[in-house]
Amino acid sequence: MILCVVDADPLSLEALTFARRLGDDVEAIVFDGADVDGYVARAHRVGLDEYAPEAWAHAIIDLEPDVVVAAGTDRGHEVLAHAAARLGVALAANCVDASVDRDTLLLTRQRWGGSLLEEARLAGSPKLLPMAPHAGGAAPPGAPAEVEELEPSITDEHLRVRVVRREEPTAGAIRLDTARVVVGGGRGVGSKEGFEELEELADLLGGAVGGSRVVTNLGWRPHADQVGQTGARIAPELYIACGVSGAIQHIVGCKAARRILAINKDRNAPIVQRADWAVIGDLHEIVPAIVAELKRAS
Repeated sequence: MILCVVDADPLSLEALTFARRLGDDVEAIVFDGADVDGYVARAHRVGLDEYAPEAWAHAIIDLEPDVVVAAGTDRGHEVLAHAAARLGVALAANCVDASVDRDTLLLTRQRWGGSLLEEARLAGSPKLLPMAPHAGGAAPPGAPAEVEELEPSITDEHLRVRVVRREEPTAGAIRLDTARVVVGGGRGVGSKEGFEELEELADLLGGAVGGSRVVTNLGWRPHADQVGQTGARIAPELYIACGVSGAIQHIVGCKAARRILAINKDRNAPIVQRADWAVIGDLHEIVPAIVAELKRAS
């Protein structure tokens, strides 16, 4: 049985699509009340109120799957790492493709921050595969799923680490990983106050604001706004990179963007070389000009 871990994160639906490449016997184990109707024929819904990685891993192991696929989110990686440690099996992270060869899985996965692809074989059972974020889209849904309520034998030991409180985002805030437009800022923005121009542009475009790692390290933006290898992996229709140099760690985070517009004084900056379009100049002159034109056209 191929089991896909599904929670409320939209990337879970991409993971379900990825799992289908491995065979037809795909089932889902569902947490956080996620909806899988139309994506699998059978689902196991777990009634855990909050995220608890050891408990989630225990519930997965109870089902005795042959293969487990999860989205390559913080949760997906943590839960499958717990399962791998409990079972003493290997885990192949950052998978972008997979196929079956008898009892072995043939994998393609990202290495070195996404700068190269590795061809590998994974044996043993179960085989644990966190999918690289945005490695593929989600297929359209089909028929409703048959849902079974699962009651794993959870003990207090499995709940040693769990979510006990949530901080809700600002009402109406758009998530970086699902935004259709992202306006990102780097060191070139110059200050925390400099992001006000980027926020105005993002508001007009119905998008979200992100930042490079140096920006979050300087305290100009919260860590939740970081785009990069150790931050959010984004896949917007348009990424507008303002004053971002484009180090490889940042490129890993935005490489799935459909189009990139770079605004930068340095025409030789790495982000300019990777961009679909570039405007060479001072972002504090260019961004307000774009804002004014959008207001005039609206």
